[in-house]
Amino acid sequence: MLGPRQHLQAVSVGRHSLLDRIRDPSLTVLLILEVSIIFLTAPLAAKGLPIADMMVDILTWAMVVIIVLLSERWGAIISIVLAIGIMSATLWLGADLLPISPVTLSHTGSILGFSALTWVVAHAVFAPGRITAQRVQGAVIVYLNLAMIFASTYRVVGELNPKAFNNALATSGSSELGAMLYFSLVTLTTTGYGDITPVDPFARGLANLEAVIGQFYLAITVARLIALEIADRRR
Repeated sequence: MLGPRQHLQAVSVGRHSLLDRIRDPSLTVLLILEVSIIFLTAPLAAKGLPIADMMVDILTWAMVVIIVLLSERWGAIISIVLAIGIMSATLWLGADLLPISPVTLSHTGSILGFSALTWVVAHAVFAPGRITAQRVQGAVIVYLNLAMIFASTYRVVGELNPKAFNNALATSGSSELGAMLYFSLVTLTTTGYGDITPVDPFARGLANLEAVIGQFYLAITVARLIALEIADRRR
């Protein structure tokens, strides 16, 4: 007969064992969901298809569920709860009851949510242990998350200053999401086509920061994963 302490320890061990089994497959699912959002549903939403907006919401909430299941860190869980609360406020409260624009509030919630996702996935990717294909996929998720976080930040800047960007192909709604996500990706990869350019000093600073982070992330990630793999081979 197990005592209370032994019972709690057994439950904890069982939970950790379950998390270990589902962590790597979950990274694959997260990558599929995020690729679908960035490269399929966001462009469809930019084309004005109403169903695409619903698809973005469904895929995003599916990612949130996976984060909650994977996360063992209260900081990430609190960030998710705050993100959900902020987004819910924009749906249920009128604009006159909110201290700032509902659109700005919604983008802020997206920043918190994707930051929490990045936190959880990065912890799984860089944890000690064998380097698997799923962990490499997790590193890709973090990279794409950076683009999502900066895209939401650019949308906040654009909401506060409508003239923050030149030659933006669209300025509101789903089309704005597609345009800012596109700008974020070409900035993160330092492609820089020049069809959308930042004018506001704060927007320029964010673009510079994203470009630097994008380059350093690739170099640091590759080095870290190789170091973990070498350490694993020596065991």
